[in-house]
Amino acid sequence: MDIVNDISKSIVEASTKLSDDKLRALERAIEMETNENAAWCLSQILENYNVAQDTKFPLCDDTGIAHVIVEIGSERQITGELLSQIHEGIELGLNSLPARPMAVKGNDIERIEQSEGLFEKPGMLKPAPILIDCANDESTYKRDISPDTLNIHFLLEGGGPEIRAKTLRVYHKRSFSNVISTAVGWLNDSLKMLGCTPSIPAIGIGRTHFEATSLLLKAIAYGNLDNQSDVEKFVSSKLNESQIGPLGLGGKTTVLGSYVNIGNQRASGVRIVSVRPSCFVEPRVACLKL
Repeated sequence: MDIVNDISKSIVEASTKLSDDKLRALERAIEMETNENAAWCLSQILENYNVAQDTKFPLCDDTGIAHVIVEIGSERQITGELLSQIHEGIELGLNSLPARPMAVKGNDIERIEQSEGLFEKPGMLKPAPILIDCANDESTYKRDISPDTLNIHFLLEGGGPEIRAKTLRVYHKRSFSNVISTAVGWLNDSLKMLGCTPSIPAIGIGRTHFEATSLLLKAIAYGNLDNQSDVEKFVSSKLNESQIGPLGLGGKTTVLGSYVNIGNQRASGVRIVSVRPSCFVEPRVACLKL
């Protein structure tokens, strides 16, 4: 098995192919939308998806930063060689797309200031730290991982949603409604500024900032618009009441659905909540099963 080449193909797939559940959600939205401008916009978005998939061209000019979740069973191992292959495959995939050159040159200060310019090759954009998931938590998206499982999930995260994402403590006041309503409020504010709706926002609720964001990323990787929980339906309903609509044109479809992942909690007065309002080309995900 040529793992590096298969990882490269997964990056291309994540960037150019729409998941089946998202396609069905978009088709349902087009059928239900009564705002003429919004319906036209959704149809154009669907056409963009079809062109990208047919031509293997990126869904968006912002081709995103690779995030990796390795899902592993008790009888499998992760080696240093595999981690190196993941990095090599991502570099090859970004160059093959080609992705947009976004990697910044220089030392610590120069990278912050972007004073030395960018690398020409897209593959110089390194992935975020790799997240390992062995399903030993109690989260909403807890996986039934078999002993032989070794899945590598690739997420391409764009800059616009990251600018408008938020991770912060919420004083829960012994009220789930207070926590989830606060998260919905954050998302409502961010979706007004996002521009590229309809979104599929994600929420992670945990004990620390790292954990809440990890739960959010796993929700994006594992979530399914064909199988929405009552909480996810509530979040989507409240956000669609905003009538921001596709590209801010109004209408019923501000979001196509949502992902809400609630993990372990600790005895305290706060819950750490992470929210991310994806743009209409996301989630861009692919899974390689080894």
